[in-house]
Amino acid sequence: MEKLAICGGAPVRTTPLSYGRQFIDDEDIQAVIDTLKSDYLTCGPRTTQLEQRLCDITGAKYCVAVSNGTAALHIAALAAGIGPGDEVITTPITFAASANCALYCGARPVFADINPHTYNIDPVSILAHITPRTKAVVAVDFTGQAVEMDEIRAICREHGLILIEDAAHSIGTRYKGQPVGSLADMTAFSFHPVKTVTAGEGGAVTTNSKELYDKLVLLHAHGITRDRSQMVHPTDDPWYNEQAAYGFNYRMTEIQAALLMSQLNKLDQFSRRRREIVEKYDAAFSRIPQLQLQQEIPASETTRHLYILRLRSEMLSCTRREFFDAMGAEGIHSQVHYMPVYWHSYYESLGYEKGLCPQAERYYQEVMSLPLYYSLTDQDVEDVIHIVKKLVEYYSERR
Repeated sequence: MEKLAICGGAPVRTTPLSYGRQFIDDEDIQAVIDTLKSDYLTCGPRTTQLEQRLCDITGAKYCVAVSNGTAALHIAALAAGIGPGDEVITTPITFAASANCALYCGARPVFADINPHTYNIDPVSILAHITPRTKAVVAVDFTGQAVEMDEIRAICREHGLILIEDAAHSIGTRYKGQPVGSLADMTAFSFHPVKTVTAGEGGAVTTNSKELYDKLVLLHAHGITRDRSQMVHPTDDPWYNEQAAYGFNYRMTEIQAALLMSQLNKLDQFSRRRREIVEKYDAAFSRIPQLQLQQEIPASETTRHLYILRLRSEMLSCTRREFFDAMGAEGIHSQVHYMPVYWHSYYESLGYEKGLCPQAERYYQEVMSLPLYYSLTDQDVEDVIHIVKKLVEYYSERR
């Protein structure tokens, strides 16, 4: 028996759409095959080549490729010298890793509220949360849009804070013409499959500081070095290495590096297509008063990772859950990004309470993420637009 959509009749989509999906072509597959046939599966030349490529793309002087985006944030926090007793300011509207990296170092995450229009961290709220214990700011380019970098950098300089940009969403984005990755003291990237480019998993940290780079290199590879200048007991023995720091096995494999190098060849076309889809969505939804769209700051030339649809609940007869379920019944599987980090039960156990960031909490109760990825066809996009309009009309008429 055919499943009926909530509005009645057959679903618009017979083939469901997810909110995100990787795109892998024959060149990507061949790059992985070539690596599997090579002499190196880890600690080889492809990772070094990838790091240089990411420097070229971002404009950063140095890059360390790592196993995933969380590892990138962790070693960035450690390289920043974050430790017990310190506080790290970040946004609650992000994946938990943006705050967890402070916990990993024994520090306390402090949550600043978001701008209700851009959904990025509000510089005014950052300033209000600085204390003598504040060590760093982790500013997240939520959905791919660059944060208000000039304002945040100025705050960090004035108060002597390290600025870590969480660019998990924003590879390909530019701020005032400058690529994300060369703007902060350190920038952490993620290459998860739903991101613009993927390594399967994978991450990287970029920086313009040689001092920070040397720390990152040690931290991502057990703290072990062959650099005699970093050793306490250097020798001329060719086999000798020394653990000079307390590090981790966060190395990227050659297989990941090969896939990501191939994906980066398509970064520009991936970015263009994502922008085209965002433009189509914006053109369709900006004329619907029941919906609120994410605003862009003029400084950000954004490669959007997520497309956020915000429901104006006072103008609709449904809850966000009802709208979400109705989308699913029509074949559009959306997602919600994100629940405020401090609403997670683990953070609750640490003493965090609801009410810390009113704008973020209201945002969370009203939003969902629509499908946005390179391989969406124009018809797929039109189907999403049609279904959203259909549901808005349905839930408006029932008021």
